[in-house]
Parts: sequence; C-alpha cells; structure tokens
Amino acid sequence: MNTWDNLPVTAELQQAVRSDLAWHYRVIPKVISDTEAQFYVDETQNLQLVKEELSALFGCTVELEAIDSVAIQRNLGKHFRKAGHEQQLVFDAKIDFVDRIIRDANHLGSSDIHIETYEDRARVRIRIDGHLIERFAIDKADYAELVNKIKIRSNLDISEKRLPQDGRIQYEDFDIRVSILPTLHGEKIVLRILGKDASFIRMDQLGLTERDQESYMEGIKRPNGIVLISGPTGSGKTTTLYATLKLLNDEKRNILTVEDPIEYTLEGINQVQLKESIGLTFASALRSFLRQDPDVIMLGEIRDGETAQMAIRAALTGHLVLSTIHTNSAWGTISRLIDMGVPPFLLAGTMNTSVAQRLVRKLCTSCKTEQQTDLKDWPRTIDTSHAPATQYVAVGCDACHYTGYKGRTAVYEVIPIDFELAESIKKGELRVEELLQQRGIVSLAQQALQLIHEGVTSLEEAYPLLTEL
Repeated sequence: MNTWDNLPVTAELQQAVRSDLAWHYRVIPKVISDTEAQFYVDETQNLQLVKEELSALFGCTVELEAIDSVAIQRNLGKHFRKAGHEQQLVFDAKIDFVDRIIRDANHLGSSDIHIETYEDRARVRIRIDGHLIERFAIDKADYAELVNKIKIRSNLDISEKRLPQDGRIQYEDFDIRVSILPTLHGEKIVLRILGKDASFIRMDQLGLTERDQESYMEGIKRPNGIVLISGPTGSGKTTTLYATLKLLNDEKRNILTVEDPIEYTLEGINQVQLKESIGLTFASALRSFLRQDPDVIMLGEIRDGETAQMAIRAALTGHLVLSTIHTNSAWGTISRLIDMGVPPFLLAGTMNTSVAQRLVRKLCTSCKTEQQTDLKDWPRTIDTSHAPATQYVAVGCDACHYTGYKGRTAVYEVIPIDFELAESIKKGELRVEELLQQRGIVSLAQQALQLIHEGVTSLEEAYPLLTEL
C-alpha cells in the first residue's frame, strides 16, 4: 500500500484549488495560505514549469513535493471531480429532479442514495460497490423543498420535522425505501434501491469456489435442518439466500419467507413483510408458518433467542430453514446460537451448514496497475512467504468513477456439519480448529489472499480480512 494513496485533503484545500487546475498540473494541495502554497505533484511533470505557473496563478511562493504518478491519479479521482466526466452540478430544486437523482443512481448500480445538508452546503452521495461517492451538489436554499417533494412521493408527513419517518416510492422495475432522520442542520434522507426481480441472481456467479459450492448444495438439498449465513450488514447474505431460494423453487415445494424488507420477489414463493409495530415478528410469523404446511422456510434474520428456538423447532419437525445471523465467522455461529439459549444437543441435531461471507471490491480492469510488493504494508499476522512478488493496486479512471474498483465479489467460508463436528457441538467442544483444518475448510482470509494473488482485488481492499489469518 503506497504511503501517498490517501492524502489528507480538507474541504478548505479543495475549495482553494479548482478541479481543472488540479487535473491540468496533476497536483494535490498540501498547504495554501496568503504567503505560500505547497503541493504534491506528479513526478513525471516538468517540475520547474509547474512551479513557475502555479506561482503566477496563486501570487505566492510555491513548493512542490514530487510523488508517484499512480498515487497522484488516485487522489485526484478522490478529491477533485474531472470536468465533463462527473455530474458535480448545482441543481435548482424547483425543477423536479427527484426522478433524475434516483434513476441516475440506479443506472450506475448504486444501492443507496444519501441526501444530506450541512451548515453551508447540501449534497447527494451514492453508494457504489459499498463506498459512497459524491454525485451532486444542491442549492442550500432549495434543500427543504427537495425534502418535501420526497416526503410527498413517499406518502410521509411534510409537517413532521422532529421525528424520523420511513416510507416507500414505487417504480415499475424497482422500489425505493425512504428513511428520513432529523439532524442538526436539517433532515437527512437515505433512499435504498430495492430490485423487484431476483431472477437474475445465480448461484454460480456469487463467488463460491467449486468445492464450497458443492458443500453448500449438499446442505440445502437435505429435506430438513438449518442452513445459516453469517456476516455484517451489507455483506451480501440476502443475495445468497435468494440465489438459494431460486434453486429450491419448484412446483413440488411450498416455500415461505418472512423478511424485513422484501428486497426481491420470486414467482412461486410466498413472501411476508415483517411488521413489528403490529406484532408480526420473525418468531410470530414462524409460528404461523408451521401451520401452513411448508417445505422450506426462509427467515430474514435470527435476531433473538425466541426466533432461534422457533427455527430449531421448525428444523426438528421436518422443514429446511434458511436464515442469516450476525457473527464474525462460520463456526462462531454455533457459539452465538448457544448464547441465545439453544441447547447444544438440539443444535447438533439440526445444523446442516454454516456459512460466513464478505464482499470485496474488484479492481477496475481498465486502470489497475501492477507494482512490486512492499512487505511492510502487509499485516504482521501474515507469513511473508504467502505474499506475491508483485501485486495490483487501484488507480482510478472514468470507467470506475476514479475509485479504482468496479464491481464486487463475495468470499465464503463454508462448513458442512458432519457427524464428528456435530458431536463436538453436543459435547460443548467449540475449539475445533484442528477438525476444520483436517477437512480442508478454506477461511475468509485465505480466499481473500488468493484474490490478491490472482489480481482480482488489492491488498488495501482485502486488508481487514487478512488480519484474521
């Protein structure tokens, strides 16, 4: 990881240097004052010429520090939008551009839109591949009117400005979940883009290795038991569940789901929206499901002991139960369920497969650059013999919105619960590292390391997973 990849550029520095100048001279401001200006500059530039021209432009002494051109490119993409390529524009909220913001974000593959206001400015950011990118600036004076337009579209109370509100906007091919939160300088809006159709989701495109996919398929083909997918929010668990449901969905099975929210729809599956305000919780829905003659039950999440107990009961009575849970590893799911009050002997008899997953961004193939590996950048927990001699790093270009990454892939850890592992659960022997190694279970960290070797992702992106080795 290059020392200069994340230069600290404050808002004041960004305002002091126009984007077109920063790109033309390939400089990043370091210090700007009335008497001096200091810049990082692309080492391939004519330094004397750049220094003379910047001195004339700023009317003060200029100092330059030459650094790697790849680092300059990445920082320019992060801090200065390139004119003609990014819609860093100021809109008039009197023109109804709510649709434009939403459709623009959906077209770019965004999952969320953040509309927020501060003391002197307002902006729109969109989340692409898990990271936020500033997309629009909004006239501060028109921000309140924009908020009201969104409230009206989502059937919310425009007079309520003190309490959070939640709503929904429906489009033909996708839905928008609206969340409004009062903040110090006004109301912040987050719009979550929810696709309506899950028919495009395929198991063979999720990122599972051939061996992990075989192990996972064995677990979901059983007529009963529990298959759990763990990971933090935004790690792709729901997508994996829908890919699973798509495989299981046929005329011979009665499939029921309870979700919060329903993110996709699948023809032939009976989906229930969670409504805790009226008592429709995961646990209460599951009780009703058991009287609906189900073959497969999908719970959006196991959040508490009551839901966990009901899921165990459903698995014991001959149903296949799919769900998600928040744990750091596949085997950590076992400890979490026991902490929720599930007896180990029941857990041992019902667990089919435990899966952990994470999402990592893929390097943009249009601009990724190969460089020599610096072992000082690698986590101390990694045996340096595992590091490649060279590795690819993110740069940034038009194709990837100057982030250096385009698209994401999932990494998985899949543990089939066989007889020996089930016996360990039953006896409370939860330290089973040796048993997992004997079965060749590949950890999240090991899979992330493999993606670095293959040039799919960077050390910077995979670093949090590698620290778990």
